[in-house]
Amino acid sequence: MKFSKATNYALHTMVYLVQNEVNKSLGVQQIAETFSVSPTYLSKILTKLVKAGLIESASGANGGYRLKRKGEDISFLEVIHAIEGVNSLFTGCLNNNAQCAIQQVMIEAEGQMEEYLKNKKLIDVSIKSEIMASHSS
Repeated sequence: MKFSKATNYALHTMVYLVQNEVNKSLGVQQIAETFSVSPTYLSKILTKLVKAGLIESASGANGGYRLKRKGEDISFLEVIHAIEGVNSLFTGCLNNNAQCAIQQVMIEAEGQMEEYLKNKKLIDVSIKSEIMASHSS
């Protein structure tokens, strides 16, 4: 199973925004430098997150991006769906049989993964990251 690089950057960016959640906006340049990614590429990802209602953008001197909701209210699944869409990872059986046992197994596995990701909130990883960082210093 593989998600795109964009999803990886989106998840990292969202956790970064949770960790910097003090009602101040962060600029695309600052976020891009943090993750060593092109600001142009990151802007495309941020646009998808804005359209999904996960973050908001503001222009001007104090402009940038910030969370639209609290980190404890945003799930990993929401971020993944914002970038990847909601299509199934499994494309179907080769013989178009409605009773395809392989398809049933894959759909069940995908459902379990989605349930897990729906229950995993950004704040969970943010707190874990902060604890690990404090122990490594």
